[in-house]
Amino acid sequence: MRLGVSLGLWQDRPAEEALLTARAADELGYGELWVGEMATYDAFALATAIGLSTGRIGLTVGPLAVAVRDPVTIAMGVASVAGLVGRPVNVAVGTSSPLVVEEWHGRSRARSATVLREAVRALRPLLDGDKSDFSGECVKSRGYRLRLPAPRAELTVAAFGPSAVRTAATADRMVLNLITPASAARLTADLRAAARTASAQEEQEEQEEGRDAAPAPGQDAAHGQSPVPRVAAWVTAAVDPGREAVDRIRRAVVGYLAAPGYGEMFVEAGFGDVVAFARTRPHPRELLAAIPDGLLESVALLGDVGAARERLRAYADAGVDEVALVPVSTDADPGGVATLKALAG
Repeated sequence: MRLGVSLGLWQDRPAEEALLTARAADELGYGELWVGEMATYDAFALATAIGLSTGRIGLTVGPLAVAVRDPVTIAMGVASVAGLVGRPVNVAVGTSSPLVVEEWHGRSRARSATVLREAVRALRPLLDGDKSDFSGECVKSRGYRLRLPAPRAELTVAAFGPSAVRTAATADRMVLNLITPASAARLTADLRAAARTASAQEEQEEQEEGRDAAPAPGQDAAHGQSPVPRVAAWVTAAVDPGREAVDRIRRAVVGYLAAPGYGEMFVEAGFGDVVAFARTRPHPRELLAAIPDGLLESVALLGDVGAARERLRAYADAGVDEVALVPVSTDADPGGVATLKALAG
């Protein structure tokens, strides 16, 4: 299983620690760095700064909210970073949260599943350097072509629900966040089934139109095997954590406990009492106090190096191809560098 790093972008830590984490990941030999976007840096600006201050690490920008950024701005941003840093750059997209889309940006999150599906269809040709020619129910773009060299970026879809998983089946990779190994195994199986269905439908359409089926990304052209997107998981990590690191993860998890899908995942993991309490909408301070460390360990790498590596094996056994470590940044471990050093290699 391949290990990468995702920037934590912890809102109660100095924003510039993102560069500290990025440089450490590059120096320690991690293969990929995910550059997300929260409340501080623009993702493309940060990815450019990282690319110019590191030597070799691969970059994936996102996941970017498809209700906030349209396919043209995403393709232009990816091509801009790739051109400026002289390195391949990939991109991830997703629906993001109501807080980010509706409250921060004032955009509608209506029909988010349709927007995600159509954005992926519209984005792929743009990334390959073709002129835009897409008109869907929610997403439209015609007549634009990149003037910069086409990045031909891999396209990743952030998924959790069934519709997003079906969309991810048409991309190069699916990424999961805040996930137990058991849920990762189910979603990976769902992705494979959706990829087989999508491939069969595409083959049927091409036969009806009298065209030869061209190999899709990841497809074995010689043997005609159906393409199966890779599966990546963002997993928060803190090796030999102090109380500050554990509490930071606890605060990151609290908003998911009552959420549809996530709540059921935590119930399955044995924390039904905490989920039931969360759904009574208690004061956040009371809910934080009710979250046991065991719940955090179900979705994160916590403990010594041996425990963290054992947990990584559980994700590998669940079918996850790549784990992006999200190192916890604290006063004792700025940028999560010590955790990255402990798990490198």
